[in-house]
Amino acid sequence: MPTPDALCIYCGSRPGRDPIFLEAATDFGRLLGERGIRMVYGGGATGIMGAVADGVLDAGGQVVGVIPRGLLHGEKGHQGLSAQHVVETMHERKAKMIELSQGFVALPGGFGTLDEIFEALTWSQLG
Repeated sequence: MPTPDALCIYCGSRPGRDPIFLEAATDFGRLLGERGIRMVYGGGATGIMGAVADGVLDAGGQVVGVIPRGLLHGEKGHQGLSAQHVVETMHERKAKMIELSQGFVALPGGFGTLDEIFEALTWSQLG
């Protein structure tokens, strides 16, 4: 199976209750960066989101964020990304992330993470 050019990573903007989540996210990000797989994600700088993005960037990889204008401050939009798309709605965010990706991964998160991965699965199933 060919390696995807870009993986969409769905995950939380909070760090979780156990520091192992941040460590694992950073390690996963480094792995993506080392393998030349571009990361597409929600564009935040905090929590699991920030950790995985930083891991990719630390390994010299590319990270593309997609963030709604209203969340730029709450999720603290990441300033060091390869590219950042600012959209108006959550629906636009999900559609753009799917458009830019060839595969999808869910890391620890909350209801938003579940919503995003289930929508991606549904769209994939429907073609």
